[in-house]
Amino acid sequence: MSSLNALNPGLSPEEARMLSPLQLAYVGDSVHALMVRTYLIGKNLKVKDMHQLSTRAVNAVSQNQALSHLLPLLSEEELAIVKRGRNAHPHHSAPKSASASDYAGATGLEALLGYLYLTGNTERLLFLLPYFCPEE
Repeated sequence: MSSLNALNPGLSPEEARMLSPLQLAYVGDSVHALMVRTYLIGKNLKVKDMHQLSTRAVNAVSQNQALSHLLPLLSEEELAIVKRGRNAHPHHSAPKSASASDYAGATGLEALLGYLYLTGNTERLLFLLPYFCPEE
């Protein structure tokens, strides 16, 4: 996963905090999907099985559950990013498969992942990875 650094714009924490929480979540959604898929590649599974597991992990309900497990591990700065993401109001409604609360929590997690990625904190992303990757 350290190869993620090569793609990273290397924003300072101050620059990243200047982005809207929805911009952070936009990037974080992709970071989450990529990390889960990369994790699953290492499990030597069939593509169909990888797809099913990644679909279970990369959705609002699962992301909100992962966030609830992560909350005690987060720094004050990370909690502030999560809260900004959770309180952001996208211009669309939550998907039918998730409640508004699940969707808000998922947006908070995605904002955090986007923030960590954009600031080059891949070590922290890797530490948090087991909390948002699917179980086989």
